[in-house]
Amino acid sequence: MECRMQHRMGSIETGKGRGRTRGLSIALATAFAVALLGGTAQASTVTVGSVLPPGSVPTEFKTVQTMFNTALPEAGANLASPVNGAIVRWRVQGAKGGPFYLRVLHPNGKGAYEATGTSLPATPSGEGLQTFSTNLPIQTGDLIGIDPTNTTDEIGIVGAAGASYATIFPPPFNGSTLAPSTTEAGSQIELSAEVQPTPAITEVTPTFGSVKGGTEVTITGSSFNGASAVKFGTVPAAAFKVESDTQITATTPAVAKPGKLDITVTSLAGTSPKVRADTFTYTACVVPGLNGKKLKVAKNRIRGAGCKVGKVKKVAGPARKAGKVVKQRPKAGKILAPGAKVNIQVVKK
Repeated sequence: MECRMQHRMGSIETGKGRGRTRGLSIALATAFAVALLGGTAQASTVTVGSVLPPGSVPTEFKTVQTMFNTALPEAGANLASPVNGAIVRWRVQGAKGGPFYLRVLHPNGKGAYEATGTSLPATPSGEGLQTFSTNLPIQTGDLIGIDPTNTTDEIGIVGAAGASYATIFPPPFNGSTLAPSTTEAGSQIELSAEVQPTPAITEVTPTFGSVKGGTEVTITGSSFNGASAVKFGTVPAAAFKVESDTQITATTPAVAKPGKLDITVTSLAGTSPKVRADTFTYTACVVPGLNGKKLKVAKNRIRGAGCKVGKVKKVAGPARKAGKVVKQRPKAGKILAPGAKVNIQVVKK
């Protein structure tokens, strides 16, 4: 057990596992989480876990085990996360000792739980309400639990009709799936977390622009505060500004060819899922091949390719080519800004 805890003290928060970095202090961990949140406005969050009612009694864990709520009777309490995202803060009440670790548990639908992630260690400074920063992925339906370090560590437990909590002994390693070891009805542990939802896009205006880039696009959606990247397909936006938690203004980057691309917004809570509403269509003048085409046909092809008819010059040539295109500029296959002009030379009749 001692060896296991030494490994945990050097962990970095991840979803399915923990990268190892020896000697990372709690102070550095907190600074890391704050840096991830950045100095910009924070996205709105949803609360998962206990509503932290008063009257809790600090209670010893008695063994090093994972403890988590399995029923919460209070109106508005979310036992499980209602959204995909990242836990950015967590709270305990009546805790003593430590350090403690926040744990994410994914129900497998058969009465067991998969351990999917663990926070960095946090030590309460008192038995009152304590808040710790973190950056821990969580998915819709996941529960939260808490691990102690010592058997004498304490957590606040409050009696509540309809409430219940469970334990898993020993605390599972990330990626493992275990059923509860014990359950306790009529009480809940004083543990909650704030989840920042993954960004979501509901509208893009305008929905098209030039392959040369430079179009200013308004992206509407949710959980945009703290956005760290906006991409058009795999290409980063030329520039973007978070106007509010529900709106971003982005400048389109140049791309190699026309077509539809999904816009995505990324924050510490993840990347927005692809939906029909996030599509942006790049338009262009793709210069068609016109050699040997009659003038009327050539003009229709130019316009149909997103280009404009430029100068039409009549030149001398063999009778069999009368009225047909013998030269064009730019050459066929060139990808230009929409509306670019294509000049042609046509043999005189």
